[in-house]
Amino acid sequence: MNRYGQTVVRLAFSYVKNKQLAEDISQEVFISCYKNLTFFRKESTYKTWIYKITINKCRDVMKSWSYKNLIFIEMITSMRKTKDSSIEESIIKQEENYMISQSILHLPAKLREVMILYYYEELKIEEISKLLELKTNTIKTRLH
Repeated sequence: MNRYGQTVVRLAFSYVKNKQLAEDISQEVFISCYKNLTFFRKESTYKTWIYKITINKCRDVMKSWSYKNLIFIEMITSMRKTKDSSIEESIIKQEENYMISQSILHLPAKLREVMILYYYEELKIEEISKLLELKTNTIKTRLH
């Protein structure tokens, strides 16, 4: 949890767009990991396995009736820290991050998940391909 906790919350947030719900999902992910650790086949990295569980939990939540009736308020930039030298630079960077995050959050889920995994989580195209069970060319097309 110490190693992947923030990453799992961030990934969940990119799907559900609600901080509290993302935190709840991350708790469920780590409970699921703990219960199913003996079933981990080591065909991929532990990080990829956790991401796959997170994505599946998010998809389950997004299909639920209660999720479809939530109002989204928070943004992804609130989870990212900026380190700029001046107040002006900090405000400009914050505004840029907000605009980028809003653009990403308005993408369809299939495009958004690829963008988040590639640019924010810095996974390789091959890792994303295995994680989402898609061809690498499909990942490249979605990134484009």
